[in-house]
Amino acid sequence: MSSDSEDDKPLVLRAAATAAKAAPKPAQKPAAAKPQANGASRRKPETEDEDEDSEESSSSSESGDSDSDVPLAQRRKSKSPSASGAKRKRATPQRETSGAKRSKREPGSSKSGQTMWSTLRHCGVLFPPEYEPHGVKMLYDGKPVDLTPDQEEVATMFAVMKDTDYMKKTVFLKNFWEGFQEVLGKKHVIKSLEKCDFTPIYDWHMAQREAKKSMSKEEKDRIKKEKDEKEAKYKVAYVDGRCEPVGNFRVEPPGLFRGRGEHPKMGKIKKRVYPRDITINIGENEPIPEHPYPGQTWKEIKHDHTVTWLAYWKDTISTKDYKYVFLGATSTFKADSDLAKYEKARKLKDLIVDVRKNYERDWDSSDTRKRQMAVAMYFIDKLALRAGHEKDEDEADTVENIDLEPGNKVKFDFLGKDSIRYENVVEVHPKVYKNLEKFRKIDSTGKKKQPGDQLFEAFDAQDLNKELKNIMDGLSVKVFRTYNASIVLDRLLAEWEESKKGAEVQTVDQKKVDYDIANKEVAILCNHQRSVPKTHTNQMEKLQEKLQALNTELKELEDELVAAQKGKSDKKASVDSLQSKIEKKKQAIFKMELQARSKEDLKTVALGTSKINYMDPRITVAWCKRNDVPIEKIFNKSLLGKFNWAMEVEPSFRF
Repeated sequence: MSSDSEDDKPLVLRAAATAAKAAPKPAQKPAAAKPQANGASRRKPETEDEDEDSEESSSSSESGDSDSDVPLAQRRKSKSPSASGAKRKRATPQRETSGAKRSKREPGSSKSGQTMWSTLRHCGVLFPPEYEPHGVKMLYDGKPVDLTPDQEEVATMFAVMKDTDYMKKTVFLKNFWEGFQEVLGKKHVIKSLEKCDFTPIYDWHMAQREAKKSMSKEEKDRIKKEKDEKEAKYKVAYVDGRCEPVGNFRVEPPGLFRGRGEHPKMGKIKKRVYPRDITINIGENEPIPEHPYPGQTWKEIKHDHTVTWLAYWKDTISTKDYKYVFLGATSTFKADSDLAKYEKARKLKDLIVDVRKNYERDWDSSDTRKRQMAVAMYFIDKLALRAGHEKDEDEADTVENIDLEPGNKVKFDFLGKDSIRYENVVEVHPKVYKNLEKFRKIDSTGKKKQPGDQLFEAFDAQDLNKELKNIMDGLSVKVFRTYNASIVLDRLLAEWEESKKGAEVQTVDQKKVDYDIANKEVAILCNHQRSVPKTHTNQMEKLQEKLQALNTELKELEDELVAAQKGKSDKKASVDSLQSKIEKKKQAIFKMELQARSKEDLKTVALGTSKINYMDPRITVAWCKRNDVPIEKIFNKSLLGKFNWAMEVEPSFRF
């Protein structure tokens, strides 16, 4: 199947008549805290499902039934040299990367049973320090209140967020108050959040911040050195004698959950995690990791050679979920898993016609369950949607999530992963439209549906995966997201190259802007939104001020040039010198105008998520090589490490 086939284009990119509505509208939400390279993140174990705005990711190798469970050296024997499109280099540990991830299930052995390692040694996890009371009293009804250390800790969590938008969110305040009441106890004098004044604690916190800022460079360097020395042993693991980087080795400290979008659990208290909550996976003959809590033991010690996680524990907010510690993004296992993931998506490209024939045939099935699965597959394929059953129970798709409009148009409005709102209007196949009419009214047993009932109640994501594996080994609904993101990027960049043939040569900055435009289309397709950054307006104002100053300087130079050409210049500047300065000034203005336009255009989309997790990096590397764009212009330092395996791809590579 040609990669340029019109039928390969996701529906949202083909619906020109509804283009204005097709792009998801940004949800009104505060800027979510960006997961730091050293911070725990709540993620699913599959490599495709990573959080928005993350700059790095780690992968589970025990996702089951996938050739990513097989070491690369073994897989290569059955692949042609061109299968990956790249000569592989082993990534070496360069820096700490984020690796804690969330799963809906407690981890067990890999379904494939593939042995992933013979020996595994690591130092476990780094716990945050215990809370140290500061003794500053909050006010209740204008009077100072005594708090225990546990109560003061929670009050401080809330006080430090005084200047954030969360203080305006009803859900955040409600959830915090419920948790605070639990910590306070029924007999405490504090009975109402409205009468609480956390200002004294906030002022103390701000004074602490200022004190840290005023430290001498020597003092800051000393603290950093001590911190690095303390963390060094946790940053690496030894797998079959190889030193590999560990992703996230820190246990997240207690705090208030923020979430993404309008998350229903924002404001809930994240409780402290102890060794008794954590399961460790390590080699049989290796020393058990130490921890700083005398009298406690690890919840469990496992020696599972079929998985690559080092530790896991229950998420204290979503108690059905688990957090993992994996090897880092630049580890051998992660590189192998990434390559396998993108090769699987490339394989889907060759089978997509058969997949579509299968689900289109089932639109007419007499079996309601089959029809529901077929319609769901249509949306997963054409709109790059996730399967609804992958989300939390309180985020399930219901009959209220869609509206049917004239002209076979479907309006979507629901909370997706991490409570990011998805809004879209698309024209669908008439058979899909008719089936949706039925699914909204009657369930698979013939019973009339009520508001709040699920739209697709007759199956779940695992049922879809079983059907897909009959078409291709290892195929799942998640692969479609990688496939769609990659094939759209590949096509858009190819179309851009075709349009530039014979055109005026562009600067690297212009090419970077055009790449970002293609990246933006993928981000829209995958619903990777973000709120407008709080600093955006200020940054744009500063850019405009700089542009105004540059234009003023350009005008002065042009006036000098006119004077010099007439022989009236007091400075007697040479015409050639002035013309050179004018040209440089015009280039600077052009570059800044590009920057301003790009910043404004991309203010509500998160480019990073699709770049990190969905778009085959070889597409980008090959495009950069063909168009003389330094890869550092597209990939930051962490991505260069993560995708080291893709760097030697041939310029001719196409997804």
